Amino acid sequence: MNMMDMFGKMKEVQSRMKDAQENLSAVTETGDAGAGLVKVTVNGLKNVLKIEIDPDLIKPDDREMLQDLIVAATNKAMSNVETKAREQLRQATEGLLPNIPGLNLDGLM
Repeated sequence: MNMMDMFGKMKEVQSRMKDAQENLSAVTETGDAGAGLVKVTVNGLKNVLKIEIDPDLIKPDDREMLQDLIVAATNKAMSNVETKAREQLRQATEGLLPNIPGLNLDGLM
């Protein structure tokens, strides 16, 4: 591969990565905790979009447990959406770059 081809490929990779990153707002994942009593939905940009709480949990004496469940559900959703986002970015650049050992595009997410 000559240098001009390589620069052309890099521009295409940059363009596709930019498009893929912009599309991450549409990638969503929901995490739950407490057997589904608390659900948190996040997007690929790691923004919390929605928190759903079962009405039975909204009691003053269960406040600490509710807080723990929200944290657990949020962490689960963030972990799940990160996997989806990585896959979307991988697909966006598939076939553009040669398989270079040690090349890690995770930092671009």
